[in-house]
Amino acid sequence: MKEYGFVRVGACVPKLFLGNPMENAKEIVKIIKEAAKKEIGILSFPELCITGYTCGDLFFSASLLSSSLSALSFLLEETRKLSVLSIVGLPLKVGNQLFNVAVVFKCGEILGVVPKSYIPNYSEFYEKRWFASGEGLPIQDIVLCSSKVPFGQGLIFEDTENRDIRFGVELCEDLWGVSPPSNTLSLGGATMIFNLSSSNELVGKKEYRENLVKMQSSRCLSAYIYASSGVWESSSDLLFSGASMIFENGTMLAQNNRFSFESNLICADIDVCHLSRERIKNISYMGVLPKEEYCFIPVSVSSCSSLEREYKKYPFVPSLSNQEWLQEIIDIQSYALARRLIELNYPKCVIGMSGGLDSTLSFLICVSALEKLGKDASSILGITMPGFGTSDRTYQNAICLVKSYGASLKEISIKEASLLHMHDIGLASDDRSVTYENVQARERTKTLMNISNMCGGIVIGTGDLSELALGWCTYNGDQMSMYSVNSSIPKTLVRHLVEHFRDNTIDSSIKSVLSDILETPISPELLPPSEYGKIEQQTESNIGPYVLHDFFLYYFLRYGDSFSKIEFLANYTFSDDFSAEEIHKWLRVFIQRFFSQQFKRNPMPDGIKVGSVSLSPRGDFRLPSEISYRAFLDELDHGVQKVLK
Repeated sequence: MKEYGFVRVGACVPKLFLGNPMENAKEIVKIIKEAAKKEIGILSFPELCITGYTCGDLFFSASLLSSSLSALSFLLEETRKLSVLSIVGLPLKVGNQLFNVAVVFKCGEILGVVPKSYIPNYSEFYEKRWFASGEGLPIQDIVLCSSKVPFGQGLIFEDTENRDIRFGVELCEDLWGVSPPSNTLSLGGATMIFNLSSSNELVGKKEYRENLVKMQSSRCLSAYIYASSGVWESSSDLLFSGASMIFENGTMLAQNNRFSFESNLICADIDVCHLSRERIKNISYMGVLPKEEYCFIPVSVSSCSSLEREYKKYPFVPSLSNQEWLQEIIDIQSYALARRLIELNYPKCVIGMSGGLDSTLSFLICVSALEKLGKDASSILGITMPGFGTSDRTYQNAICLVKSYGASLKEISIKEASLLHMHDIGLASDDRSVTYENVQARERTKTLMNISNMCGGIVIGTGDLSELALGWCTYNGDQMSMYSVNSSIPKTLVRHLVEHFRDNTIDSSIKSVLSDILETPISPELLPPSEYGKIEQQTESNIGPYVLHDFFLYYFLRYGDSFSKIEFLANYTFSDDFSAEEIHKWLRVFIQRFFSQQFKRNPMPDGIKVGSVSLSPRGDFRLPSEISYRAFLDELDHGVQKVLK
């Protein structure tokens, strides 16, 4: 999995024998062996896990410090043949001072030692009684377990095969400080931060701690792996719960159940390539020369043979239970349109109503925008323009929808005008080429534009992000409008937004028409229907399933993934829905259409950005129309192909 940027990490809360380093080391060995079976590449334990955090003045004991080193030597010997890179905590005397440190080791070799920076000395914490701070100490070599090893805060451990796999370490209070070491470690290139912690429980602290880890993961554009001391650490006046969690750029991938008397282990697969590419796009990481001195330590992180991580089939769509997100999207669209309408002194909204999903959403956004301006839907002019492929079903739905909201309705058939134009240009009446289809699309756009001039209105576009990505629109036809409210809404999200409108209306007639629109096959309706009036021309039969194309689009633009990796992710995610051959076929279609249709996106009209992916040439996406895509197809056809079953 390393070739695709995946590394499996773990956080463990071991059963603790307070003040007994050797017993703790034995328990840690058992867990590392379990982690090896799970193919975990990097495993972190809590702060001072070899001795226990609450040993008090026993930290002054030469016996405890000596037995800690013996326990560490035991750990090294017992894990010499295991591939897990492990991080444990213990007290360590360096020179005349005692430090609270994290020791990174693998296959019997210590790779580095990181001291704690922020030493808490308030409320129930009084660590300064025992430990010195590692803040400001220069990186140096120390002798530990008969080996010379680097010691300091600026240690960054870097995989020898995939340089995106880099990690740093901080300890407990370091995260709670004003300027955590993870800030500078991330600027230095660490894509993962491991925190060895010993955080006691108080009312409300669980949520605060989770938010702290989540926000640091987001701020650093990193994975954050957190492991804290468990209930066996509890003594005197303090209770510990053993909280552990794994976040990736603000998203929780794994979390344990607190308050367990048994050792517990969580793991997750981190995509470090996504994190690395996020930083390339983020100005905070651009041109920043690290102020700290870093020591890059080469390590070999073992690769897992399979992927244990869920990917959403609909990455653009919020959780179906999160109706607030759907309403937020609608508010962004409608307030943006309202702002434009105010600027133009409240013109009419002219919309071509096809009875399909896209024009329905545009119409509903216009209704919502006018409501926000304290106006009714009479300012909307819905124009239905039946052509050669219009079915009675979509025709009736378009009329019913406009009337149900009290908007103005106008019907203009484009058949006669299209036939006249076909005659003018010498196109046979029985021709069914792309010209036949585009004549109709451009006739509709011409009609909308001219009527908007007559009534002092603006044409509201209906095309969506998926159609823009695939170029599934007629240049200077439905590709053009005066304001495009759906231009950053992919097809898979359009459906959910229309469902949201339907589910939140009490009008039975509106519910009925929206339900039928949702059940209607997606079609441009530019070719004649069957003799029974059935829609014959279905978009997804021609260009492929939108659920796949939206998936491809998301991982290509959002994370810049290679197409071989996108194919791998699609095979993994849609293994129950599509064959590997189907996914490969439609991904090739996506590549060919996406790059060859850029000329349609360069002159696209204004349209509000809603999510993290946009194709506006004025904002998020700039690409020459002459770009060659042959290399992408070659990579897809000849690159590493792995299909997970």
